[in-house]
Amino acid sequence: MTELIAILDACPLLAGLPADAKRALAQRARAQRYAAGELIYPPGAEQSQLSIVAAGRVRIRSSNTSGREATLAILDVGAWFGDTVFSPGMPRVFGATAHDDCLVVDIPGEALRDAMARCPEAYPVALDLVSRRLWAAMSIIQDDALRGTEARIGRRLLFLAQMHNRSAGGGSASFRLTRELLANMMGMTRQGLHKVLKNIEAQGLIEFAYGRLSIPDPARLQTYVENLDE
Repeated sequence: MTELIAILDACPLLAGLPADAKRALAQRARAQRYAAGELIYPPGAEQSQLSIVAAGRVRIRSSNTSGREATLAILDVGAWFGDTVFSPGMPRVFGATAHDDCLVVDIPGEALRDAMARCPEAYPVALDLVSRRLWAAMSIIQDDALRGTEARIGRRLLFLAQMHNRSAGGGSASFRLTRELLANMMGMTRQGLHKVLKNIEAQGLIEFAYGRLSIPDPARLQTYVENLDE
């Protein structure tokens, strides 16, 4: 129980809940292990639960009828997913697969919604984070249609930072990600991606080291991306 409470305490979406509400959620939470490559849920699943990555990594993906798969994000420890937890009955647009052997903690949607109904002061924190994710996703769509390659890569990095940031107020982000994985997400070759990343790294906006990506100041990266092609 203590370990579950610690995992819930680290989840920024739950930051507005008081300690007793988190303890009650921990009693309803379920920890489940998945082997690398194992399906967590498919696109279109009507699951209503909040999921938190407690160990390993999770791949958020989409696929078409021919089986071709596109990766939207690789989620590291501490990241949460399952935004439809606030909209029961709505199918999930993307699926989730264990990228590594991983441990995922699930909180039933009904339990979370009940906790927030009892503690309405938690809603502003949750709504802010969900809105930030929506903004990041819509920005990716906009840049895919209107902007160049560097802006597209920068927006994807901002989206990943938003997915991994453990502070409701923003701040630096660091998570496991290689250039190879990022190239796969972007549908690019490693060589093509590297040419663009060198320019972003030269500005001190991102750092790759030992299989991790760090974004010291996402707001500064956002400003840089917005100024591209102006």
